[in-house]
Amino acid sequence: MKVRIEIDENMSEDEIVIRCAQPDERVLKMKMAAESTEGDPEIAFFKDAVQFYPPLDSILFFETGEHNLNAHTSDDVFQVKMKLFELEEILPRKFVRVSKSAIVNVKHIYSVERNITSASLISFAGTHKQLYASRSYYKLLKLRLGERRFL
Repeated sequence: MKVRIEIDENMSEDEIVIRCAQPDERVLKMKMAAESTEGDPEIAFFKDAVQFYPPLDSILFFETGEHNLNAHTSDDVFQVKMKLFELEEILPRKFVRVSKSAIVNVKHIYSVERNITSASLISFAGTHKQLYASRSYYKLLKLRLGERRFL
């Protein structure tokens, strides 16, 4: 394996490129290691007038409500003062969009009840909470579930 660093002073953001003939487990581990160096973003969660900073790994999913964005843990619900598309841009790869109104943490998914004609039902480990994934987002969800051991 060759490792090389190229310096380009005109770049506005650092970029890592991995070139390979076939992506095997070693290549995927390198990719995940490179992605994990950034760390989790700092997101403020609110409940009533109190601001919380729970670990991002404790979040099962984010879901839009009538006028707000909710973050669900196994036993609690917090509000997030961001838009879903803004959140999607800053969340790590273990979070994936599953519908127009929801983003899930694939590490907490216990089962996906696939329904070809409509949305698939997602169940989470250790809680009664469930969420629907739309058909148009199912392919990406399936891909991320396959990568879950590397996340």
